[in-house]
Amino acid sequence: MKQILNFINGEFVPARSQRVFDKLSPLTNLPLYQVAEAGRPEVDAAVAAARAALKGDWGRMTVDKRMAMLHAVADGITKRFDDFVAAEEADTGQPHHVIAHAFVPRGAANFKVFADLMKNVPTEAFQMDTPDGRGAINYAIRKPKGVIGVISPWNAPFLLMTWKVGPALACGNTVVVKPSEETPATAALLGEVMNAVGVPPGVYNVVHGFGPDAAGEFITSHEDVDAITFTGETRTGAAIMKAAANGIRDVSFELGGKNAGIVFADANFDDAVEGIFRSAFMNTGQVCLGTERVYVERPIFDKFVSALKARCEAVKYGRPSDEGSNYGPLISQEHKRKVMSYYAKAVEEGATVVTGGGVPDLPGELAGGAWVQPTIWTGLPETAAVVREEIFGPCCHIRPFDSEEEVVGLANANRYGLSTTIWTDNLTRAHRVAAAVEVGITWVNSWFLRDLRTPFGGSKQSGIGREGGVHSLEFYTDLRNICIKL
Repeated sequence: MKQILNFINGEFVPARSQRVFDKLSPLTNLPLYQVAEAGRPEVDAAVAAARAALKGDWGRMTVDKRMAMLHAVADGITKRFDDFVAAEEADTGQPHHVIAHAFVPRGAANFKVFADLMKNVPTEAFQMDTPDGRGAINYAIRKPKGVIGVISPWNAPFLLMTWKVGPALACGNTVVVKPSEETPATAALLGEVMNAVGVPPGVYNVVHGFGPDAAGEFITSHEDVDAITFTGETRTGAAIMKAAANGIRDVSFELGGKNAGIVFADANFDDAVEGIFRSAFMNTGQVCLGTERVYVERPIFDKFVSALKARCEAVKYGRPSDEGSNYGPLISQEHKRKVMSYYAKAVEEGATVVTGGGVPDLPGELAGGAWVQPTIWTGLPETAAVVREEIFGPCCHIRPFDSEEEVVGLANANRYGLSTTIWTDNLTRAHRVAAAVEVGITWVNSWFLRDLRTPFGGSKQSGIGREGGVHSLEFYTDLRNICIKL
């Protein structure tokens, strides 16, 4: 069986312990390949290699040459586009159009956008008076922070991993990446591209494995890791934050979300239905920015629920390569059990199941996969578990509202604050409501429309810090002041 190895100091290496774990297909639950499980020796070696690269050719490289190399990485991804798409399809089981038209192209773009940004970003300079009249000049410089620990998730693995690695390398850092154990393939494949374009050994390292008392914890607690960036659930973020307190190391977190969608009666109805369908059910609901709470103005509530129900019932289950397939499985049997437990809890709490709530009947090998139906509920109070807690599955609860003030209060009454999508043709209302919701990013009459120059991150328990554009530089560089007495 094929084995995916750790990538350390420019070489693919097994675990010294010889430990491996099976990666199972989310489509069938059958083994795809084995993965070498990194232990503390591999993490130590990866961190040491990253530290050495900072002192070597990478650390001495000019900005122009480093940026050209990152453009070459992006071009290398594009040259092997089909390989990256195939790897991500196998790992996640998601439809071809999602991976080929969004996730893999964004992975390549993450290197080019941040390379171009770093070439052109300014710093400050100030002239100041001094008692002797000669004056002084203060100016700022940016220096790489050092070795960055990158802990990336499984729901959009290549996109979200490169969203961190791209700016980290553009700023001159080196990285030790721990991809999710559920989606190791594209992180390893990127190592081949790094070697092919001549990125120095130790700049990009990948160790595979799990979280607690495993590779993830070994990275986040390592004294030679200078900063940690993590995307995942809030509880894990809290544990990493505790580990980062040892050494007072910086963290950047994108954590959980229980995002609201708000649909006003004056919205373009068809656009709103399609937009909420995408935001609730794309990637089988496994999107941190997805919509699990939907609030619809009462005059169009029944019509909207009926239209979204019809849209859900028209999905086509299947393999990524199947003609017309537009809906994939969850990532694993474990995650399926979690989502199905919420489906059962919704019924226990008195929900009206508008559609879904179970497992589809699929033929052959697909019957063993992590499939669940897209599900809509109505009739629950805001105190219900499925309305308060992040499920990370293809489901949403829809509730009517009567006033702008009411719906803003409903949207904000949650411990998370990652994103909101608002649907209205009233431009004044759009500005007013967008400013009132307590989230890091708000979309009006759209969803998942991302300009990589803009700030991205969560409010409340949805994260710490902002990334994107110059905001990434605040995390991935040390901004230092130099004062010159004249």
